[in-house]
Amino acid sequence: MTIKLHCFGESGNAYKAALALELSGLDWEPVKVDFFGGETRTPEYRADVNEMGEAPVMIDGDLKLSQSGVIQDYVSEKSGKFGGKDKAERRDVLRWVLWDNHKLSSTAGLTRFLMNFLPADKRPAEVIAFNQGRLKAAYGVLNDHLESREWIVGDAITNADLSCCGYLYYPEPFGFDRANWPHIDAWLTRLSETPGWKAPYDLMPGSPADRA
Repeated sequence: MTIKLHCFGESGNAYKAALALELSGLDWEPVKVDFFGGETRTPEYRADVNEMGEAPVMIDGDLKLSQSGVIQDYVSEKSGKFGGKDKAERRDVLRWVLWDNHKLSSTAGLTRFLMNFLPADKRPAEVIAFNQGRLKAAYGVLNDHLESREWIVGDAITNADLSCCGYLYYPEPFGFDRANWPHIDAWLTRLSETPGWKAPYDLMPGSPADRA
C-alpha cells in the first residue's frame, strides 16, 4: 500500500518527512495541502486530517501520524534506515531532532515566512533581526559539530541530518548564507549528492511560483 504524505512544497517540516520517505525507498506519494489557501485552518482538515491544523501528515493504511520527527521515526522503523545503528546512536539522533525542532527549524521557518510570505509593509524588522541572531547561534553549533565529521550522528545519514537540513536548501532569503558556514555547506553538499535526493520544490507539490 502506498504511503500518502499530506504536504506542500514551501514547508521545511514537510520536506523533512518527504525526504526521509524518498531516500528510504518506501512507496509513497505526496498529497498537496493548500496551506496558503487556508486549507489547514478549515474544520474539515482538522476533523479529517490533523486536529492540530498542521502539515505534514502521513497516512499508511489505517495509521495516521503528524509531526515530522514522528514520521521520520516511523520511516526508520519501517525501512530500517536513518535511525542510528544502536541504542546510543538512536538517542543521539533524537537529541539532534529535538534540538533542531526547538533551536533551528522553528526559528528558520518563522523567519523565512516573515521575510518572504508576508507583504513587505507587514514584515516586523525587529522580530526578524532578533530571530536571525538566534539562528546565527544555532548555525554556529551545527557548523562546529560538523567540523570533523561527515554526518551529524555516526558515519551515515540519519534522521538528525534529515531534520536539521529541513530549511537550509530553500532559495528564499532568511539570513542563511552557506558560504559563511563551510562545514554546514560541505555537509549539505554531501547530502544533496546522495542518490535519490531532491530539492524541496522538486519533491513536493506547491511553490511560490504557483501563486506568482
